[in-house]
Amino acid sequence: MRVLVVGGGGREHALCWAISASPLCDALYCAPGNAGIAQDAECVPIAADDIETLVCFATENAIDFVVVGPEAALVLGLVDRLAEVGIKAFGPSADAAVLEGSKGFMKDLCAKYNIPTAAYGRFTDAAAAKAYIEDQGAPIVVKADGLAAGKGVTVAQSVDEALAAVDAAMTDSAFGAAGQELVIEECMTGEELSFFALVDGKTALPLVGAQDHKAVGDGDTGPNTGGMGAYSPAPALTEALQAEIMERIITPTVEGMAAEGTPFSGVLYAGLMLTQEGPKLLEYNVRFGDPECQVLMLRLRSDILPALVASCDGMLETFNLRWSDDVALTVVMAANGYPGDYAKGSEIRGLDTISLEDAIVFHAGTVLEGGSLRANGGRVLNITASGATIAEAQAKAYAAVDHIDWPDGFYRHDIGWRAVARGA
Repeated sequence: MRVLVVGGGGREHALCWAISASPLCDALYCAPGNAGIAQDAECVPIAADDIETLVCFATENAIDFVVVGPEAALVLGLVDRLAEVGIKAFGPSADAAVLEGSKGFMKDLCAKYNIPTAAYGRFTDAAAAKAYIEDQGAPIVVKADGLAAGKGVTVAQSVDEALAAVDAAMTDSAFGAAGQELVIEECMTGEELSFFALVDGKTALPLVGAQDHKAVGDGDTGPNTGGMGAYSPAPALTEALQAEIMERIITPTVEGMAAEGTPFSGVLYAGLMLTQEGPKLLEYNVRFGDPECQVLMLRLRSDILPALVASCDGMLETFNLRWSDDVALTVVMAANGYPGDYAKGSEIRGLDTISLEDAIVFHAGTVLEGGSLRANGGRVLNITASGATIAEAQAKAYAAVDHIDWPDGFYRHDIGWRAVARGA
């Protein structure tokens, strides 16, 4: 098969790394890719949201299968356009991708199909949003309805903070069009969990769990990011809890989307809060998590490509995947200033001193310039290692981080702290 992966981040590097090992893959391309992905695939300079150019490339290069990484391309309808020209693609249609593209749609679906989630309100008027906040009190969560690269959520500890979040989104347009509608919801407490399932429109195949670290700073402090690190498996995900998540959240979602006339296929990524009342849905993403995909691909022992094709073809019912019992953990290195303003172009050294037996470095935002590796994004590198325990994987990952010479970057020092505290 001739395969095209769309995207240029750490998630796409992990997917390319896994797909390149498949005996079914005869040729692998990535658009636009990055300096690390270029080691596993031929990179082509097409932006992930340039739908028509991507379709033309796929047609002209006889691509058999497209794997869409980022959410923006899915919401814009890349899978639909590829289907129109007879090319299979992994990922939902634009109508189904609205599960991530509109938090309000997702919340309404939960309400209609009795899927446990936080109480909420939807608002297009700032005054009404503020009145709701003042009535509900704090803590309270203010979310931009549309895509905001993981940065459109404010967990406000005071009413004033929540009111300021409304002004930032709706008056100051901090998130552009994505923030012109808001979802305001109760602040749930508990432990967060990332849960993934491959879906083919009717069948959901659960994958292994993972835990992400959204806050930028050690101890889960500072603003939310796209993710500063992750590990898998998650000790909190017991067999009983997985069965409950599938029964109460994933299966009703798959059945509800089909009943709405927008069957979902691709990967369903549920961000969950483990509350005292049981698991509740925080949000849905319609693509692999980043950086969770990196640890999932490191643990996967099956060929990923047939599983992705089976999701597209409606053939998951009898499908199984094998996973390593080892723990995988990834540490994100980001440019100084992230998730705020940051500079591009700083040089990164030392990656060649990291042994593949010790860690794998998935590139998230890099470019080669004149033979030098340069930072080209906010999140730049994912240093990923495995071990028999989370503590062992953590130690190996941070030992590899110590090899990297990048004064203009930073990272959290406590990825995996919850599980290590449990003795996992």
